Amino acid sequence: MHKNSFHLENYDFDLLVKNHEPLKPYVYVNDYQTKTIDFSNPDAVKSLNTALLFTYYNIQFWGFPDQNLCPPIPSRADYMHHLSDLLRRSHLKTDVKVLDIGVGASCIYPLLGNALFSWQFVGTDIDEKSLQFAQKIIDKNNFGDAITLRHQKDYQHILKGILKPSDKFTASICNPPFFKSQAEALDATKTKLKGLGKNVDKVVRNFSGTPKELCYAGGEKAFLHNYLYESSQFPKQCYWFTSLVSNVSHVRSMEASLKKLGATEFQVLDMIQGNKVSRVVAWSFLTEKEQNDWIKN
Repeated sequence: MHKNSFHLENYDFDLLVKNHEPLKPYVYVNDYQTKTIDFSNPDAVKSLNTALLFTYYNIQFWGFPDQNLCPPIPSRADYMHHLSDLLRRSHLKTDVKVLDIGVGASCIYPLLGNALFSWQFVGTDIDEKSLQFAQKIIDKNNFGDAITLRHQKDYQHILKGILKPSDKFTASICNPPFFKSQAEALDATKTKLKGLGKNVDKVVRNFSGTPKELCYAGGEKAFLHNYLYESSQFPKQCYWFTSLVSNVSHVRSMEASLKKLGATEFQVLDMIQGNKVSRVVAWSFLTEKEQNDWIKN
């Protein structure tokens, strides 16, 4: 975890239950005399993450359908912390405006980015229903001045049809769909459940997720390379383009593609969360002069 994370220590379930009573039925004492939950149970996972938001980020309402992806708060907050480090190193600490590609029904990145750093956000999504739930979260938390939403009407595009000529974003962020198909997503879930020692005869994703959230034709690699290409079509409207990259083998092909597309900067931000290692890839098309002009303005 990032050194500034609220989640460096084990979960304080007494505190979490105090702030979110619905979590209480899912908490039990395991064989090691430690309080925990069943992390294979999607209801328990959603309740835990709701409690984390209420407790550490002063979010008052977080409601969306159970079939939608429930993001793990600690790892999502890690992305925001590492992005903050990148912006600080680039001398981009004030008036930060972030484009969230695939904001989802949970609206999680705008909630965390605003709570942690008071950033402004524009969230986009292909799914109108997800945007409706995200808007309800925004309204109930009185974030209308900080977070706005846009509908991506064309499944083939990521930035095209979203970015306006007048837009200027400090950074874009993205948590791309990992899987090529629902069958591939199901196999991944079975592998995870086996690791938890659970029965895989009846598979339920512990973090849920709809096909639009989890799957993309060609999988993560195809999505990322579409994103890279479209970012090159809007090179001056965003200082840093970024994305989570689940499969480390995709990083090298991304770097090669971006070199051909004319990127001037390429960075990999490693994130370590327990035994899990993930990464954010960041790139820019700005020249040194354009970077300096951006900072001055």
